[in-house]
Amino acid sequence: MEITKAAAQPSRRAKAEWFTGTVWQDPIVEAPAPARIKAVRVTFEPGARTAWHTHPLGQTLHVVTGVGRAQVWGGPVREIRPGDTVWIPPHEKHWHGASPENGMVHIALHEHLDGVHVDWLEHVSDEQYAVAPSA
Repeated sequence: MEITKAAAQPSRRAKAEWFTGTVWQDPIVEAPAPARIKAVRVTFEPGARTAWHTHPLGQTLHVVTGVGRAQVWGGPVREIRPGDTVWIPPHEKHWHGASPENGMVHIALHEHLDGVHVDWLEHVSDEQYAVAPSA
């Protein structure tokens, strides 16, 4: 068993190449082989969001606080709220982030395949982000 103290894993600002707006990441776990799991608590300020991306083995998001948005390529923008859990299948192009008026915190869980957790793509445009979400 290994216990990692919270103070040993400081928050880090998410990279502007992969996010729009202010986003903070707090590592939870990146398990050693043969395990492949990685989990991160992600805090999005209002209007902040990921770029479009995919995951080779899929991704699970669990919303902790706030109001967020998520969208798969070609699908509607969906609103997500505390307690909601989102499963994104492998290789499905998507983005997620906060609503324009509210911040959002979620736990992101995904596994790596040959060391790759995520494939980053283009930024979500302001026009794509501005589409009103469906329920």
